[in-house]
Amino acid sequence: QVQLVESGGGLVQAGGSLRLSCAASGRTLGTYRMGWFRQAPGKEREFVSAITWSGGSEVYADSVKGRFTISIDNAKKTVYLQMNSLKSEDTAVYYCAWSSWAQPRYDYWGQGTQVTVSS
Repeated sequence: QVQLVESGGGLVQAGGSLRLSCAASGRTLGTYRMGWFRQAPGKEREFVSAITWSGGSEVYADSVKGRFTISIDNAKKTVYLQMNSLKSEDTAVYYCAWSSWAQPRYDYWGQGTQVTVSS
């Protein structure tokens, strides 16, 4: 089992910044990738960004490219999502996810943290 705990969400004005954190614990040996997803009210969950455990590969959804940056601290088993130039459409619950697969498949999920961007 892997436990994921997100933090850092909150209320911010449009144009502002937030940094989300996700700390992993438990059986993290074999981690291949960690990612961030989000789900806005009335919408399906969507991919935001992911990074390999080695930190060598990052991917972003087109909607956040150039504004969000994902990073990882292996020693702390923590992945971060720096979100800049936030827009009202970024409002959602953000979820951290853990994968042991080379394919985009995730085994464990965090409980989510709310991000609200006011316009």
